[in-house]
Amino acid sequence: MRDEELVDRDTGPGPDRFGVSVRPVPEAGTVVLVLVGELDRDTVRPLWEAVEECPPTGRILVDCSGLRFCDSSGLNTLLRARLRVLEAGGRVDLAGLRPPVDRMFEITGARGVFRVYGSMAEALSGGGHGSGGSHDTDG
Repeated sequence: MRDEELVDRDTGPGPDRFGVSVRPVPEAGTVVLVLVGELDRDTVRPLWEAVEECPPTGRILVDCSGLRFCDSSGLNTLLRARLRVLEAGGRVDLAGLRPPVDRMFEITGARGVFRVYGSMAEALSGGGHGSGGSHDTDG
């Protein structure tokens, strides 16, 4: 993927169902995946395709601030993405979890395996490590 590349994908009926945008942030060594809408079993494919296009050895930061809903299929896709990237030496972090999505991550215990930041600004600033998550990939 070229540094200036921006890829947008939408799925489902109507433009508001689900979309993922890929935004490289080269100065931060990060690829940002911006999720908008509802992530469920019918909409996970564009997310997985975006993950597969990202360099697995880097950092993928998932901006969840526009994510209104996430079911177990969406959660499973994010967990699979994390394992894929972790095995290659990279990491997947989350930012901007809204209360309904954050609650699902919390009650399933999945919040504890990701670094979770309150906002994109916090995640990109390099300050702190976010909350929760495994820190075994710190270098």
